[in-house]
Amino acid sequence: MAEKDTAKEKTEKLPAERQKEWAPMMAFRKEMDRLFEDFFGRGLRSPFAFEPFAAYPEIDVVEDDKRITITADVPGMSEKDIQIFLSGNTLTLKGEKKEEKEEKEENYIRMERRYGSFNRSVTLPEDILSEKAEADFKNGVLKIEIPKSEETASKRKRIPIKSKQ
Repeated sequence: MAEKDTAKEKTEKLPAERQKEWAPMMAFRKEMDRLFEDFFGRGLRSPFAFEPFAAYPEIDVVEDDKRITITADVPGMSEKDIQIFLSGNTLTLKGEKKEEKEEKEENYIRMERRYGSFNRSVTLPEDILSEKAEADFKNGVLKIEIPKSEETASKRKRIPIKSKQ
């Protein structure tokens, strides 16, 4: 039941025109959930569960006068699972996680395999010093710092906003 509520919440957050586009798919999903619940009981999750962008890590990009800091949440991964590329002013994060678990008991053997990967690119300003980029990884959080050229801060000009009423 909670999954249906979550799907409904996700649909309600969409603009009205997007809700109309998704209405047939959401009706189909609701019917498939109902069929699975009727057949298997309420404890089984439908294989048609909709989780948009679940494969992408959450990232924050913060810029100040001296540097750009990118922070990515990659729980359950280690630094060996992640690759970082900087080509021109495009930063690309790639990650892949494979996990196998086997459980043997007297009357059964249970084996689970999970696999997931992501590839995420961010376009950065052109005034970065890519050769001085650094990355740190701790407790499932990847932090990348890329310094900016010093002359950029002096060339930066704030443009005031005028209100016309």
